[in-house]
Amino acid sequence: MVGAYARLVENHLPPRTAAFFDLDKTVIAKSSTLAFGRSFYHGGLINRRAVLRTAYAQFVYLVGGADHDQMEGMRKYLSELCRGWNVQQVREIVAETLHDLIDPIIYDEAASLIEEHHAAGRDVVIVSASGSEVVEPIGEMLGADHVVATRMVVENGAYNGEIEHYVYGPAKAEAIADLAELEGYDLERSFAYSDSVTDIPMLETVGHPYAVNPDRALRKEAVARDWPVLTFNRPVRLNQRIPSLSMPAGPALAVAVGAAAATAGLVWLAARRRRPVAVS
Repeated sequence: MVGAYARLVENHLPPRTAAFFDLDKTVIAKSSTLAFGRSFYHGGLINRRAVLRTAYAQFVYLVGGADHDQMEGMRKYLSELCRGWNVQQVREIVAETLHDLIDPIIYDEAASLIEEHHAAGRDVVIVSASGSEVVEPIGEMLGADHVVATRMVVENGAYNGEIEHYVYGPAKAEAIADLAELEGYDLERSFAYSDSVTDIPMLETVGHPYAVNPDRALRKEAVARDWPVLTFNRPVRLNQRIPSLSMPAGPALAVAVGAAAATAGLVWLAARRRRPVAVS
């Protein structure tokens, strides 16, 4: 009798949902990997020439976006660059400089969306082509529930220059589908946000896709598919902002919000203390 009642209750529970966020230029205003160039230089991992090259790559990425060929070139360059790096040293450098480098470039609008999705009972998932050693601490800072990121092959505590799992393009969509099956997410009721045309497979996996600061190709696709387009342009330190549940204008989000400001603050604080679960 108890078992039958439990099944009845379970069958009437609303489906679990999630909000999937690309990281670079969607949640933060720069490339997360390239942002640590100078820190890796000061840590002795790269030389001055590599610093200049990563700075140039950052400039190109910010000004013109990155198409498939550029992303592939960046992937090959970075994977070769980090060959032989000590993984623990990388983690320590990221931990020491995370708040100085990443905190100031988090979009206020993205942080608000994360709060709103948590308040609505949705999990927040960061899905990024950047390396897990960089993305996981950022996800923890943001209060994400899960992190899906690129993993490098590690041998004897160091990167060997090969990639174990590259979370890019169709692989992002596959990772989302795998996580949805594991966690029981209803993707048709879930949300996804990205700036890049290379993430169309990711956006297509959910019922509520959003183009954020889209590159030209994604903007064209968003208009053709009637996807909402959001503009994020207010980077702000998390500790200098007031959590809010203000909604984007127009049909930007179908999130039910009825909590008071005090409740929103508690949700935000609780979310920041969550530790994201890295997904293999």
